[in-house]
Amino acid sequence: QVQLVESGGGLVQAGGSLRLSCVASGRPFSTDDMGWFRQALGKEREFVARISWSGVTSYYGDSVKGRFTISRDHAKNTVYLDMNSLKPEDTAVYYCALDRHASGQYTQTSVYDYWGQGTQVTVSS
Repeated sequence: QVQLVESGGGLVQAGGSLRLSCVASGRPFSTDDMGWFRQALGKEREFVARISWSGVTSYYGDSVKGRFTISRDHAKNTVYLDMNSLKPEDTAVYYCALDRHASGQYTQTSVYDYWGQGTQVTVSS
């Protein structure tokens, strides 16, 4: 009964910032790698960011590197995605995902075991 619940999406102007949150429940959280993906209308789901179970190592997709930051708070069972300098092309539904196996192919959707319902981020011009 693992559940991932995203929040924090909304409408923001280009250049603005948003913080997305993903709260995990139903299983231990601190030993799982976590990822963020996004899916724009008519596009395939795209890798955004990944954080190791320790929180020490993180990875980013090329399109968001330098603008987005992933972090986690074990005490709150929460992973965050801080999005800065947002662009209209960042508009998408953002999904939180959990990887039980610390898979090496972290950019692939298939390695993640659980997914949230997504939260809409819309960036206006």
